[in-house]
Amino acid sequence: MTERDSYNIRTLGKELFDKVSSSKILLVGAGGIGCELLKNLVMSGFKDIVVIDLDTIDISNLNRQFLFQKQHVKQAKAHVAKESAHRFNPSVNIESLQSNIKEPQFNVQWFKQFTMVLNALDNLEARRHVNAMCLAADVPLVESGTQGYFGQAYVIKKDETECFDCQPKTAPKTYPVCTIRSTPSAPIHCIVWAKSFLFSQLFGNSEDEETLEPDNSDKMAKEIAALKRETEELKAIKEAAGSPDYTKKIFTKVFETDINRLLSMESMWEKREKPTPLHYDDLEEMMTEATENQGLADRKVWDLKENFEVFKESATKLSTRLLKEKETQPDAILSFDKDDDDAMDFVTAASNLRAHIFAIKTNSLFDVKSMAGNIIPAIATTNAVIAGLVILKAFGILQGQFKNNPRVYLHTSSRLIPEANSEPNPACSVCKSRSATVSVDFEKATLKDLIDKVLVLSTEEGGAGMEQDEIAIMDGSRMIYDVDFDDMADLPLKEVGLKADSILRVTNDDGDEIDLIMESIDTDELIKLTSPLSKIQPKLPIKRKMEEEEEEAHKKVKTSHTVVDDVILLDDEDEVVLLD
Repeated sequence: MTERDSYNIRTLGKELFDKVSSSKILLVGAGGIGCELLKNLVMSGFKDIVVIDLDTIDISNLNRQFLFQKQHVKQAKAHVAKESAHRFNPSVNIESLQSNIKEPQFNVQWFKQFTMVLNALDNLEARRHVNAMCLAADVPLVESGTQGYFGQAYVIKKDETECFDCQPKTAPKTYPVCTIRSTPSAPIHCIVWAKSFLFSQLFGNSEDEETLEPDNSDKMAKEIAALKRETEELKAIKEAAGSPDYTKKIFTKVFETDINRLLSMESMWEKREKPTPLHYDDLEEMMTEATENQGLADRKVWDLKENFEVFKESATKLSTRLLKEKETQPDAILSFDKDDDDAMDFVTAASNLRAHIFAIKTNSLFDVKSMAGNIIPAIATTNAVIAGLVILKAFGILQGQFKNNPRVYLHTSSRLIPEANSEPNPACSVCKSRSATVSVDFEKATLKDLIDKVLVLSTEEGGAGMEQDEIAIMDGSRMIYDVDFDDMADLPLKEVGLKADSILRVTNDDGDEIDLIMESIDTDELIKLTSPLSKIQPKLPIKRKMEEEEEEAHKKVKTSHTVVDDVILLDDEDEVVLLD
């Protein structure tokens, strides 16, 4: 037994320590919260950990993701986090995976091997997926997130606590920092890059002007040297302000040279769509497309040529203004202001050009302006506090505490505010729907086989007991079967576009909902229900249901008032999703 184990036994007690050391933990995400969590896990006595993250390390991660150092830039987060965590406790077994948690090999059966799952994710879609998989596998989940100085951590357990989707979520009002510089996937990522990175580099205080010490002994010295050269290139561009080729230098660097550098990292694009660099001279020669009047000017979405022209014009205006201010104040800078027309033109055009490169939807000036004011940075101390709370939640789970393992909020002035866990929302379409795992032969089984052997099969035989002419089947947002749309009924499931880990939502005219989680079968059978579907819950009489809804609404008013006074100043209609 190691000295650390002896200390943990004295701290936790022998019974809890034995549960900790024998548990198997899945950590999803190795970013700001994930790094702190992995360090906490290995130091708290957990000995069997799987950590998964698709991303690679960017230099902007280093100020808060303390398992990473400058020599790790462009390496896989999961693998480096594993190596660094092992230095805290070499006896721990850590498996690292550079993968997307939504890939089909991470199916329900795979999730079932874990004692619990700890989420350290930075996007809503992945959180919803992990929530659904944990519910299907009946594995406890600890959800966490931070936003500036605010944070929260709470437990999700099937049939005992509210799940992630029990309450509706608005679109996130913050952003995943790790993707901004290298792998944007949403318009907000491009807007953040244009506002907080490019605008600041050219006209304000550069985030990359920190000195990078050479590291000739490390295999990553070439990468660090390349990053240092990028900083020098930007300095040279700033010094060229006012020259005839100023905007061409900016454009070529950020939309061509930097993109080609990203493309040279082939592993980054094995599971992502590659970006397409833009060429200044090609756009100069491009003709402007004739477009009809689309109403208000700021609601129009500019085409590629228009973005190019606005980018050049606004960059020239901003640089001219900055040069003029430096005549009287040598250290003058420009600060972004959403009411500054030139600044908004620059950010809109730059973000749209970057969006075009990464095949992301472009936005109007109006939309960019509305999003550009909600950029909140991640703070290392907030991540550390929330990661500590997650470990305490994990201890509670191992002691069988779910309902009495309260949700905890981190508020301003470093206050930790507990709140009792809520019951599952009876109307939740995720945790309160009936669900079952179905093993199928995707090559041979058809949609009709699935309907006959699972959905129409009587409840006495373990099926859903539905009427075929009342069934509708959705694969995400895609309709694949309805009484008036049976074109794919006789097609093999593979040709329908289904695969292992697809989750089908089946509904009928009575409002009954079933989630079918698809898995590959390992026998000669076409289709097999791994467990019978649960019985339909009897619906409350309308009068009693209305009484309960009124009672619940009354409770929520009181709870909301308490929360507003003591904890978080958020309206129900303006809920913020906390992201790392």
